[in-house]
Amino acid sequence: MNRFVLSGCGTALITPFKGGEVDYKAFAALVDRQVSAGIHFLVPLGSTGETPCLDDEEKVRILDLTKEHAEGLTVLAGVGTNSLKQTVRNMRLLDNADMFLVVVPYYNKPTAKGQYEYFKAVASETDKPVVLYNVPGRTGVNMTAETALKLAEIDNIVAIKEASGDFGQITSIIRNAPEGFAVLSGNDDDTLRLMQEGAAGVISVASNIAPELMVKLVESAASGDFYSAGQMHERLMPLFRNCFIESNPMPVKAGLAAMGFIENELRLPLVPCERSTYDIMTETVKALY
Repeated sequence: MNRFVLSGCGTALITPFKGGEVDYKAFAALVDRQVSAGIHFLVPLGSTGETPCLDDEEKVRILDLTKEHAEGLTVLAGVGTNSLKQTVRNMRLLDNADMFLVVVPYYNKPTAKGQYEYFKAVASETDKPVVLYNVPGRTGVNMTAETALKLAEIDNIVAIKEASGDFGQITSIIRNAPEGFAVLSGNDDDTLRLMQEGAAGVISVASNIAPELMVKLVESAASGDFYSAGQMHERLMPLFRNCFIESNPMPVKAGLAAMGFIENELRLPLVPCERSTYDIMTETVKALY
């Protein structure tokens, strides 16, 4: 198959709740706001979307709403679990997606060989493009550059969202990946530096709050205008930092609630952030807008 080139700024969408239920009206409005801001692609049902706390019906409706409001943008749906059988089941359930984001299996702590065999098996179960997701802070295990590059040779594994924060590891993937394999920053504050090294973009949490500013940063960097990208990076750094002073997506939901877009509600085991964090996010948003 021809590789599907994934690039630019994609938003790891939050899932709004109201009274314990998914607030689909608010979700659709958030997607509309992303599209209006010029976002390049959309990523529902990831960790930012509290997906482990969603049931199958909710997942399907969220994906369908994303596709309905995406106006033709690529939709990359999170389907990864720590079970091959369940990940494949999610791919069947969410077949309306354009691409699948698959996280390194969490809790199990697979070896490099186990990671390779797992992702090879996942890729063999679909004709759609698969994006690897390395986030050792959440999964408890790192995917090395060697493993990522070996997986990059599989035709329909087309990209990696790299959130290890290991600059040497990530740049090794960028420099040695086969043609058409994209490396996307998984951390907002790494985006500029990684794009200077050849990364294709970012899957962003901060763009839930400031999509148009993240688009400007990424488009400037992609065009080689690193001066403008650097200015935008400095403007956004307080947001990048403050979105993670408590567990994601607690701060970003506080920011969106302060802007009036959603209720500040999460599903257990996550809870609304501390009042001090809410106040910080409120001031952070005010400073941007």
